[in-house]
Amino acid sequence: MDPILRMFIRQLLGVVLAALVPVVLVAFLCIPYILGGQPGEERDPNEPSAQHMT
Repeated sequence: MDPILRMFIRQLLGVVLAALVPVVLVAFLCIPYILGGQPGEERDPNEPSAQHMT
């Protein structure tokens, strides 16, 4: 493989990963934390409702 093409692919993958990491962290860590559990889980009806996300 051409060394310039190899460098381009490495840089492209670095940019793609750098863009996806914050999205993944928000989607799988922050949103469930704000909601008080994973989406789709049953909630305790006696538990006070979670705060609004905005």
